[in-house]
Amino acid sequence: MTDGVNRFLGDSIGRTIIKLIVVSVIVGFVMRIFGIYPYDIIEGIRHFFQDIWHKGFAALGQFGDYLLLGASVVIPLFIILRLLNMRK
Repeated sequence: MTDGVNRFLGDSIGRTIIKLIVVSVIVGFVMRIFGIYPYDIIEGIRHFFQDIWHKGFAALGQFGDYLLLGASVVIPLFIILRLLNMRK
């Protein structure tokens, strides 16, 4: 049973929890610096689809803005996870 859980998590339960805590703190810090809150992300997605509906496909120009916003969270996460994986 433990082997299956470790295989699913990719590491032991304790180390996975520590990694998730560290990454959560870092992502929270980055999001706080940029003034991004989970509600803002949900509202942004909702507004994006409303804009597509109301303005047509001209709203797809906002795609680049969403790409940069998402990259501001995803790229640091990717780098941190890769750095944590290098220690193995």
